[in-house]
Amino acid sequence: MIIKNNNNVLDIGCFPGGWVQYCLEIIGDGKITGIDLKDVAVKSNKFKFYNMDVYDKIVFSLNDKFDVVLSDLAPRTTGIKDLDRHRSFELAKRALEIAKRKLKVNGNFLVKIFQSDDFIEYLNECKKYFRFVKCDKPLASKKKSVEMYIVCMGFKGL
Repeated sequence: MIIKNNNNVLDIGCFPGGWVQYCLEIIGDGKITGIDLKDVAVKSNKFKFYNMDVYDKIVFSLNDKFDVVLSDLAPRTTGIKDLDRHRSFELAKRALEIAKRKLKVNGNFLVKIFQSDDFIEYLNECKKYFRFVKCDKPLASKKKSVEMYIVCMGFKGL
């Protein structure tokens, strides 16, 4: 399991709040910290929301270390496939950078990325920092979609 009871979770790109709601059902006494440019209307004493850009350096100033980092970040798509895929790759790189600095050792990371020429490079970069890495396309995703999720478990630390 990626998310367990009593985990502290960082959800980057948390709008509209689906992952937050899911985590609230699982984490027991854990907490969720969410970051997004758009407000999230989830009300819970276990959820703290920051309205900010993931590229803001203050992301690294959050006091906590986390058991799990979730990234459902997606670019504003333009319809220009190569540009959209590159932007997704850049967001995924930023998510990995955040995970490397904010995860506890043995923590888990889940990231969304569009398949592109950079996909294998990104997958290999994840393998440097995690004991287990697997990619999967969710059943709910459209067949034509290039959206993939990479599950990374067992953060080795820096």
